Parts: sequence; structure tokens; C-alpha cells
Amino acid sequence: MLDGGAPTASAFACPTAIRVIDSHTEGEPTRVIVDGWPQPSGATMQERCDDLRRNYDHLRRAVVCEPRGHSAIVGALITPPVNPDSLAGIVFFNNGTYLGMCGHGLIGVVRTMKHLGRLSAGSVQFDTPAGTVFAELNDDGSVTIQNIPARCHAIDVTVDVPGIGRVEGDVAYGGNWFYITHLAMPLEMSNVAELTRATQAIQDTIDEQRVADGAPIDHIEVSGPPTRADADAKNFVLCSGGEYDRSPCGTGTSAVMAARHARGLLPFGQEWRQESITGSRFVGWLTSGANGELVPHIRGSAFITSEATLRFDRADPFQLGIDPP
Repeated sequence: MLDGGAPTASAFACPTAIRVIDSHTEGEPTRVIVDGWPQPSGATMQERCDDLRRNYDHLRRAVVCEPRGHSAIVGALITPPVNPDSLAGIVFFNNGTYLGMCGHGLIGVVRTMKHLGRLSAGSVQFDTPAGTVFAELNDDGSVTIQNIPARCHAIDVTVDVPGIGRVEGDVAYGGNWFYITHLAMPLEMSNVAELTRATQAIQDTIDEQRVADGAPIDHIEVSGPPTRADADAKNFVLCSGGEYDRSPCGTGTSAVMAARHARGLLPFGQEWRQESITGSRFVGWLTSGANGELVPHIRGSAFITSEATLRFDRADPFQLGIDPP
């Protein structure tokens, strides 16, 4: 064992190399695994995600954490599809855990598939642990995704947060679970450290108190007024790995739209223009599903930033990466 309790490189089997393609979606990075990672077992995407958690979690850390990555990277492992009409399956993961869905990551996967010549303009569907999602590569290079149905679980949920006081927010699901609130704090990049501290304190309190009937909330979203003239609101999102989202957050935007719809503030078809803490933007809207579900649609852009081969040396004491603090 290394100092601090990290497992030695010899404790787990690693490939000698994993090939990846990196992109960013409105500022938030995605790392798509192209080759070298053993395929997980399972007949469903959730079973495959569970197999990754049991047997390949060391590769998650090694691929997205330091020294090969950093805390903001979201990884995407491409698998064979579950449904015959899907192009592929995707399991998303970050520096701390696995994600049911990832909106910015799906946009990044679509751009990566285009870069690899595996799709062209038009509609395509993918299987994820949260369900089957759809995407369309638009003529202008942007990507429109159709997420799994979103829902508002509870509104006006209060928590008493040490050092902050009473906080009120809505609990909603958009592929991940969110607590959406407002704080009397500037949503500016210069204030990221304080926003991270405050949202982590809210997350810790929610974990301790198990609010909203124990809904498995693992993302905190702070909403405030926009700084862009072409946006309706600005957000700061603390993700499940403890890092903030540089994009407006696709599943978070889906959750916000569900909460606003529950309050009667966002009718079907009306655009919701979500600005991120970095100043980037998603455009979203809701449609009604066949059974009355809230179906979120989100449009944004991604750009390829690099192609790389990650090397794994068994003599390297940090072969398995460095877990975030």
C-alpha cells in the first residue's frame, strides 16, 4: 500500500494502454474511451455499470483522476448497445462515482462519434443506465439531445445548514438527482471557492438528514440571475465527485425545467436558456411524452480537444491514479 492507504499498482490488473478522445461541451470536459478498456458484463446498462463498479473501478480512477486527468473530467465508456435500434451503450463516470446519465457528456460522445466517422448528421439513440436517450447532430455542428423523462420530486424543501442557515430548494430528477436552490452569493468565477464550500455544506447536510423522503440527491444546483442577455438564469452546479460543472449541466437543466414546470412557470415547448458559471449556455425545452412524462430537450456544442493514449506502467506507484481529496 502507498502512504495514505491507496492500493499499490500490482493490486489490480491494468491494461498497458487505453486510447481516449477528449472534448469539451460548453467548457466541461468529456473523455471518451475508444480502446483498451475491457468490456463490462451485463445484459442491461445498469448491470454493466454495476460490473464496472465491482471489477473495474480502479480503471475509472486511473483514467479520469490525476496524474492522467483531473477532477472535472467525465469519462464515457462505449459499450455495445442493449437495444437493437441504438448505436451504442454509454456508461458515464467522474472522479468519484458513476452517473445514470450525463447531458454534456452525451453531447461530447456525439461529437466524438462524428470525429471517428461513426455517425453523420441526423438522429441517433444511445443506451445508458438511466434509460435510452436520443441525440441529433445539427447542420451547424451543435447537438440536440432528448434526455430520459425528468420529474420534480418535491418543492420548497428546507434544510438547516451549519454556517449558512436555513436553505430552501426543490428536489428534481433529470438523469441525476438535484437539490435546486438560491443563495445570496454572486455566481461568478471569482467566487467559485466559496460557492463550492457552500454547496458542499448543503450536500453534507442533505446526506446527514436524508431530506425529501430520502431521495438520493448527489448534485447541488444554485440558480440566480443571468449575466448574458440571451439567457434566463445562471447556475453553479456541484457534481457528485465534489467538483463544479463548467457547462450549464444537461441533467441539471433537465431537473430545473421539471421544477419550473411543476410550479407552472415553464409550459411545454417554451425555451429555457441556461447559463453556466463560466458563461456558456444550453437551450432547453420540454415536450410531453406518450404517457404524459416531461421529456427534456437540450441543445449545446462540443469541440474535440485531443486524442491520446494513456500508458500504464506496473512499476508506477501512481498507475491507478490519485483519488481526489
